[in-house]
Amino acid sequence: MSISSLINALPGACAQGIIWGIMAIGVYITYKVLDMADLSVDGTMATGGAVCIIMMTNGYSVWIALLCAFLAGMLAGLVTGVFHTFMGIPMILAGILTQLGLYSINLRILGYGSNSGTASNLSISVDRYSLLVSLRNVRALALNNPIFVSLLFLAILIGVMYWFFGTELGCSLRATGANENMSRAQGINTDFSKVLGLMISNGIVALSSALFAQYQGFADVNMGRGAIVIGLAAVIIGEVIFGKIFKNFALKLLAVAIGAIIYYLVIQVVLWLGLNTSDLKLFSAIIVGIFLALPYWKGRFFSSSKKGAAKNA
Repeated sequence: MSISSLINALPGACAQGIIWGIMAIGVYITYKVLDMADLSVDGTMATGGAVCIIMMTNGYSVWIALLCAFLAGMLAGLVTGVFHTFMGIPMILAGILTQLGLYSINLRILGYGSNSGTASNLSISVDRYSLLVSLRNVRALALNNPIFVSLLFLAILIGVMYWFFGTELGCSLRATGANENMSRAQGINTDFSKVLGLMISNGIVALSSALFAQYQGFADVNMGRGAIVIGLAAVIIGEVIFGKIFKNFALKLLAVAIGAIIYYLVIQVVLWLGLNTSDLKLFSAIIVGIFLALPYWKGRFFSSSKKGAAKNA
């Protein structure tokens, strides 16, 4: 394949990376801030897109559809939080249970109004509906370019999260993730903090899903498959590359989004090299595995080299 084909594909990869970067910020809240592994993300990533598309095709405005997608994600996070805190189910299992239940719910949402009551996907046309982002406009030098729109959403989200986690309530969430026992001793309701964090995280993931469904022109029940892996990869990539530079909380969120962009650019290069698309999941796993291993390799080999240099001195 020619280099020009790679250059032509980069804007689409960049736009997709920004949208998934919004999703990765939601993963960052549970994984880094709350120190929990929330596997319900794979289900929520499909729920937000399903809710958004079904509402728009039934005559609601795109803004109402985005709001409802966000609220649907928060509801999914609430269910996971209740499983974990009120019912005492381990966090990983609670996320799996929510993800499992959401699969059937997403089928119901996508099939709303159909005779069977279930459908695996639903398309939406940019010619008939006012979509905020669309793959068709990815090369247009205009305000409707999905890169510009997604960057605007990303900037607003980072600003809101930076403000929220600076409030007393936001600090209680950060304290819960840092040291749950000490937070409880200081009078913080850690169960409430966990549930609220899960709701915010899944709401952001569903919002990203709503944007992604508009971008690709359809919502699919399997569109969230592997989302948690991509989100974790973005978090780790951002941490490895910018961890020593970005100390501010807002910059850390920005690093996560940049990590998602880098991930999709790498995937695009892999495809450009002519590798079979059926092996994409395999190469994705390899890429994620490499980036996840980088902090370990960095700590192991760099620390040993420093110790050796100190002994020689």
